[in-house]
Amino acid sequence: MRYDAVVIGAGMSGLAAGIRLAQAQKRVVVLERHSLWGGLNSFYKRAGRRFETGLHALTNYVPRGTPGVPLTRILRQLRIPYEALRLAPQKGSQTAVRLGSEILRLEYSNDFARMQGSVARLFPAEVVGFERMVAALPGYDYADAQALAVGARQRLGEFIRDPLLVQLLMIAPLFYGSPTEHDMSWAEFGVLFRSIHLEGMARPEGGIRGLLEVLLERYSKEGGELRMRCGVRSIRHERGRVLGVQLDDGSELETDQVFSSAGLVETRALCGMERAHDEADVGRLSFVEVCCVLDSLPETLGHDATIVFFSDGLPLRYQQPPDFVEPRCGVLTCPSNYLTTSPPQEGLMRLTCPARHASWVGLEPHEYAAQKERAVEAMLDSARIFAFDPRPHTLYRDAFTPRTIEHFTGHRGGAVYGSPRKSRDGRTELEGLSLIGTDQGLVGVVGTLLSGIGIVNQTMLRPTGGPR
Repeated sequence: MRYDAVVIGAGMSGLAAGIRLAQAQKRVVVLERHSLWGGLNSFYKRAGRRFETGLHALTNYVPRGTPGVPLTRILRQLRIPYEALRLAPQKGSQTAVRLGSEILRLEYSNDFARMQGSVARLFPAEVVGFERMVAALPGYDYADAQALAVGARQRLGEFIRDPLLVQLLMIAPLFYGSPTEHDMSWAEFGVLFRSIHLEGMARPEGGIRGLLEVLLERYSKEGGELRMRCGVRSIRHERGRVLGVQLDDGSELETDQVFSSAGLVETRALCGMERAHDEADVGRLSFVEVCCVLDSLPETLGHDATIVFFSDGLPLRYQQPPDFVEPRCGVLTCPSNYLTTSPPQEGLMRLTCPARHASWVGLEPHEYAAQKERAVEAMLDSARIFAFDPRPHTLYRDAFTPRTIEHFTGHRGGAVYGSPRKSRDGRTELEGLSLIGTDQGLVGVVGTLLSGIGIVNQTMLRPTGGPR
């Protein structure tokens, strides 16, 4: 069977790529190994309740019709009305650091003036430097080679003298998208700071499933084909050119163009083109997450922040920990603390902390369960510090580890933000094979949607004879 294009993975980038191809009247199929779509941003059921993975917030939130911004461009390209997303803005979020007996909280919302005011209260001597930093932020296109080559900490230090403020400004961008430990490029910082702080955060009213259903409906209406439980065993190629894919069941699909969201190292493996340095290209950042279903809404328990990025002491330990989990830093989210029109009947707290993949693999079932319980308890001790202790109010809880992430995404090492080596233009060694998604270089829901759209536009939908 022959297709104009084959897309590997029904995550955000794969679905966006499929929509764009189908809109252009291409015969396209999206292949997904698992029974649920979404990739890193998916959902599952336990005890009759639906839990989400990946999505803490949809960044880049702007009001309907705001020109020249990523969300508006995505919706226009995919022909999805703004209202279909049913976005509920955040109430307000924090970056919190405990220093001795004091907790310092940098506050922000979708009104940037709130962050400016928080900086002015906490660091009055840094107001001018902070404003200069914001004005100097690089844009979204990653075109500035110098911004990609210099570290964010170094550049922040050129504007801001207080190292504590530098640390506070780094925490949210690191946790929301850095594939490297401790630091990121100035270009990556610019994208994430703009996405989180200059634009804002929201949540689809239907959660991640609601957003995925919007994408699936659009893809279906455009005539695209989706195959679930249909994994790719290998990418066939000859003389540097893609010929098609072989599926897990041994059957083959012919195509001249493959878009892979499997990841850099994983896509090389599908091509049989593994390299000696592949291990160095495997991402090191993975996480343990626990979801606690509560008998009360967090707001009634005295906690009204939407998201809290936290660090118990400094320096921030955004790194692969030496053991199973690093509970002293992470992301704490309460989905009911968005400005939703339909508040849930049960409360929910999600807590996510860095983890070491190698520690979790190979454990026997009883060891795995016991270690997961110990990790979760240590993480909830941090929740008690920076928000409230959910344990007395917990009706049910579930947790997943790097081993779970690797199993359901196929990303080696359970790497949530992919490889530290990115292919910004999506190019690979093979003609007709393009990377989309995290290892193309854009992260988060909006980023990966843009990735799928952008790489399809520049490969198959560009004007005839134009440069790739």
